[in-house]
Amino acid sequence: MTDRLELPETGWRRVSPKYIVVDLIGAIVTGVILVIATAIPAYLTDLLWLWAIPAATALISLITIAFVPRRVKSIGYLLRDDDILFRRGLMFQRFVSVPYGRMQLVDINRGPVARMLGLSELRFVTAAAATGVVIPGLASTDAESLRDRLVELAESRRAGL
Repeated sequence: MTDRLELPETGWRRVSPKYIVVDLIGAIVTGVILVIATAIPAYLTDLLWLWAIPAATALISLITIAFVPRRVKSIGYLLRDDDILFRRGLMFQRFVSVPYGRMQLVDINRGPVARMLGLSELRFVTAAAATGVVIPGLASTDAESLRDRLVELAESRRAGL
């Protein structure tokens, strides 16, 4: 008999649509740096065929940028009775279930672009390093209230152990 994780279709909370801007800026900056870095050998050697590398890098970067809005829409979390369920990914979907009683650290981070847009990322860690989860693109007030709620639930579940 196998008990499977039931994944509900409804009730998922999504990250803020403003996070698309943060992810787009990150993808654009990364793409520009990679294209410049791969163009340097072609520029210095004057070998025409080497220009295929920055061209391919630029094409891959553009495809990545085009998928940013859909990738951000795939990020979500669901508070359940005994755990929080996190999901992300388009082609390779990842679902992580973290029991409240196993949480050891709940942290809020704000990068410069996210901070300008009023966004934060919530990170929580358990004893198992593989279950560290980051929920990006939360409104700062939502991240703070979710952090407080998760800490409260974690303390109550650990007390019951």
